[in-house]
Amino acid sequence: MSDSAPGTEVPGRPEGGDPEPGRPAPAGPAHRRRPRRRASLLPAVLALPPLALLAAAAWLGRWVRPGADDWCFLPAVRDRGVTGLVGKFYLDDNGRVANAVLVGAYAKFQVAGHQWFGAVSGALTLAVLWAVTVLALRRARLVVPRGVPLLVAAMATALFLFVTPNTYKTFYWPAASVSHTMPPVLACAALIPLLVARTRRGRGAAVAVALAAGLVLGTLSEETAVVVVVLLAAVLLLCGRVVARPSRAFVRLWCAAGIAGAGAGALVLVTSPGSNSRRDRFGAGTASMLAPESLAASLRGFAEIAATVATTWQYAGALAAGVLLGLSARRPDGGLPRPPAHRPLLAIAGVLSLLLAGYLCTVLTYPVFRDRVSDPGANRLWNDYLLLLVALLVWAGALLGAAARRHARRTGALTAACAVLCVLVCAGPAVALDGLGATMRERAEKWDAQDRRLREGAAAGARVLPYERLVVSGMLEPFSQGGRAYWPGGCVADYYRIDRVTDATRTP
Repeated sequence: MSDSAPGTEVPGRPEGGDPEPGRPAPAGPAHRRRPRRRASLLPAVLALPPLALLAAAAWLGRWVRPGADDWCFLPAVRDRGVTGLVGKFYLDDNGRVANAVLVGAYAKFQVAGHQWFGAVSGALTLAVLWAVTVLALRRARLVVPRGVPLLVAAMATALFLFVTPNTYKTFYWPAASVSHTMPPVLACAALIPLLVARTRRGRGAAVAVALAAGLVLGTLSEETAVVVVVLLAAVLLLCGRVVARPSRAFVRLWCAAGIAGAGAGALVLVTSPGSNSRRDRFGAGTASMLAPESLAASLRGFAEIAATVATTWQYAGALAAGVLLGLSARRPDGGLPRPPAHRPLLAIAGVLSLLLAGYLCTVLTYPVFRDRVSDPGANRLWNDYLLLLVALLVWAGALLGAAARRHARRTGALTAACAVLCVLVCAGPAVALDGLGATMRERAEKWDAQDRRLREGAAAGARVLPYERLVVSGMLEPFSQGGRAYWPGGCVADYYRIDRVTDATRTP
């Protein structure tokens, strides 16, 4: 399948042959090229707003400066390297070995790593979703205009990263992105070998990648690992009905490999000294997590999260992009695609998987965050399953678009409405991003000035120096809670190689 526009002749029919009954004669090559260009122009234009949003967000990344947990990661990687951070995570912090590797990869470049992280992660998200969209269409033997896969991927990327109560913690804060934003994207990347597998060797490679990806996710993000296991279990249950017999054994093996890998990774994590230490610190043991009151509170928290997401109208942009995809999709012979079998079953399974995965993620995070689990400031915790929501909306929109194309005589009004919606959903995040950029720049200028002062003081031999809190988007800084909380003041002192920092707003 090519992602070029439909309009080619039906295979096997001579170019000058008679057309099928009821079908107009094929136009000549010069006439076919013009509809192709026009069909590709609209989705290419509509992809520009989300791409511009992503580019602007990447450009504003130059104003990112460390805060919260970053203060602790930077001196650890500087003094002990990435392997030292891996040991710290496994033995002391949380047991997330793969998480430590990714954190070390950007912290190795110190402040520059934080500034470039948003651009790199955003480009990776776009590339993965674009590749998965193209390959999924090819696997389904559907032909669409050139710009449609890019439009779908760009819209999904913008909605996932920027339609959020706190863009800073979702996109700009590397520590949160590594734990909750990037894991779902890496899980999507594991689909690529599955979608391209054609030979025995390709299928073996896809199974190996699924096993390795599950292992990495199990030691990267407990929540994303739960989402992956729920989805793979659903596919296993439905495989006998929705997957053709020739591919059924391979799909089952691929799902089993992913579940086995995630289970092995989770076992490494939960048995680690760092995970035990974290559970003890927060009182988040298995007994407290599965206590009836904790499960009930998790359900209330997830209901509040679901209500917030359901009333965020910008997610309709994913539905609109899917409708445009469905309206433009064709079979390779130019005919309209047939509706997929078992549509109600697949829809029910997708919604139930989303709800179950979201609730289980809330159960995992509630013992640490308690009632703050549904607060907008903790929205990064929702990202583990929000990408699944965006994908389901795109799929639902594609079904609606295909149905409209089959049954409606004219679809121009629907196309125009979806095009307008694709543009409008980018307006709100653009305004919010502009305001956030101004705040980030102001903090960066103060941060740089304070950084020079602290470095100069440390070089002059001072062992205790004052520190001014520089807060952005609810990020933790030393001397929060009215100055009572010192963390991460000790990490700030380690970063500047001094003994202690004091609250600059208080007179000694």
